[in-house]
Amino acid sequence: MRKISLLFLVIIPTLLLAACSKSDKQDEIDPPAPQPTEKYEKIEYTQSDKVIVNPERGFYTHRQYATDDTNALTAQFVKGYRDQGVSLILTIYYMMDFRDKLISADYLQRIRTNMLALREGGSKSVLRFAYTHSESQKPWDAPWNLTEQHIGQLKPILEEFSDVICVLEAGFVGVWGEWYYTDNYNYQPSQNIEEYAPRRQVLDALLKALPKERMVSVRYPAAKLFTMGLAYTDTITRQKAYNESDISRVSFHNDCFLADSDDRGTFGGNRNYRKYWEWESKYVAMGGETCAKSTYSTCDNAVVDLAKYHWSYINTDYHPAVIGQWGQEYCMDEIKKRLGYRFVLTEGVFSKTGQIGNPFEIDLQLQNIGWAAPFNPRDVEIIFVAKNDKSNKYKIKLKDDPRFWFSGDKVSIKSKFALPESMPTGDYDIFLNLPDPKPTIASRPEYSIQLANEGIWDNERGYNKLYSATVSKASSKEDFSGESLKKF
Repeated sequence: MRKISLLFLVIIPTLLLAACSKSDKQDEIDPPAPQPTEKYEKIEYTQSDKVIVNPERGFYTHRQYATDDTNALTAQFVKGYRDQGVSLILTIYYMMDFRDKLISADYLQRIRTNMLALREGGSKSVLRFAYTHSESQKPWDAPWNLTEQHIGQLKPILEEFSDVICVLEAGFVGVWGEWYYTDNYNYQPSQNIEEYAPRRQVLDALLKALPKERMVSVRYPAAKLFTMGLAYTDTITRQKAYNESDISRVSFHNDCFLADSDDRGTFGGNRNYRKYWEWESKYVAMGGETCAKSTYSTCDNAVVDLAKYHWSYINTDYHPAVIGQWGQEYCMDEIKKRLGYRFVLTEGVFSKTGQIGNPFEIDLQLQNIGWAAPFNPRDVEIIFVAKNDKSNKYKIKLKDDPRFWFSGDKVSIKSKFALPESMPTGDYDIFLNLPDPKPTIASRPEYSIQLANEGIWDNERGYNKLYSATVSKASSKEDFSGESLKKF
């Protein structure tokens, strides 16, 4: 060290004494030389406590379209609800006039109009079709041979607008499409495969009509168990989740949540069905509405059951007494935040600088503090955007699947990729993008997931900012055969 070298030259005896016994005090005064510049930088992120509007989760508003009215959605209406924090609209079509004939061209066009409004307005639909909305409207549904044709008529719409379908509720059977009161599908069926066979026809037709990456929700646990021939222990596993099989695509809605100990017959008095729903809902969509204020609808109980059954969406309009209760008991904000997924970025480790042609490394840590995981496909992208020219954009799609980022999980996202030779040098902002994979809406910020962190959301582009780095020419090339960023 320079100081000791100088002492050596000037006062040899002093050095000899020091050489015999170097004190701790001298170590403090004269620290070791700095280590070489570190290759990586660690960033810690601040969690946000705000209510966030994100796709395919949260409170929804209920809108119905019967054959005896002419109302339709508009993009302005959809955007207005988004501004209020609602990104889902239950659109239920009551086809009273078509219980004995095909759906008219005008009514089909009305459905398309609503779907276009949803897409333009930046929201999605919880979709359902039924024939009646009152027990006094007999017959309660249409015969199977006609319902089969109706589903065939609707199939092109389901395919064209699957991008803005969050989930399809099974419907068609019974009043409200809730699979209870029915004239054609065995009213109060015994719990066996034979009695549920007519309903299985409806479910099969819907699963075939809807693109395979979307789910069909049934109203009761028994509806899935006995249409599919399952025992309550035959739950989906991680290995079989999201594999596009029929079983993996049948999800649930509960339209009498927290009404009493059995949710007004939802579980048929069978506690095993509650366990089944608890296990199964980890891997499929779960939503619905409340229907009555009760001792079970208190905040203390509601947040427990919302978490237990992995709720992603719930009606903001019904039941008003329950919604009011949650506001009065101060759990409304928690419910708004934790329905579905809520991803919090905790820290990230990044290559400090980037060199053209060489690899860049990222290691992100996040946690899902929501009550469910996303249940529809979702892309994961790392994006570089040049600070001086935002048209210079590069990205890489990762293999991570957010549907497996379950409630309570801590998730690590690691990636190592090359910076392409064509990439201009300069300063870049680095983002995490979680877009909808559907091409029609993939670039729409309303359909990308915002992380629950302070100061990282780019509202204009729908990206989450992670880091900034300087990209320069490489002084030497590393041996790396992995993927590289691509310009887009």
